[in-house]
Amino acid sequence: MASSIAVVPSSSIENGESHRQEKSSSEQFRKLFIGGLTYTTTDEKLKDYCSKYGEVTECVIMRDREGRSRGFAFVSFKDRSMVDDFMEHRPHTLDGRKIESKRAMPRDEASKPEGQLTVKKIFIGGIKEDITEDDLKSHFQKFGNIIECNIMKDKDG
Repeated sequence: MASSIAVVPSSSIENGESHRQEKSSSEQFRKLFIGGLTYTTTDEKLKDYCSKYGEVTECVIMRDREGRSRGFAFVSFKDRSMVDDFMEHRPHTLDGRKIESKRAMPRDEASKPEGQLTVKKIFIGGIKEDITEDDLKSHFQKFGNIIECNIMKDKDG
């Protein structure tokens, strides 16, 4: 079973804000969160794409109970420099869609004060079918300015 991962802006790691972060597992510096995948993107296609930037040691598209893609993945490279190269070449497009990449870090690290950074994009799951984008905007506006809101629906509707 995969461990839980939270996403934080890459600047917190790249700027060396915490000496303790530098001592933590090197895996967190080699692992990326990839979001915005099409539901038809395969693990193999994502791995092939990422391999242009270095050796991929693990590539896992997260799936629901029925085996359908949830639209995001975690990709680990052999070396941190490969992650840096991937990040420097943003934006990336795969299967005709712009994908988002962020450095991933364990949830326990993200819950520490230095992990509490400004979030620019959130995922909200389990939305009832009758909820509109305007409903979501009005509900979440109390937490800050909403620039964009998209409700992704599966191909059945």
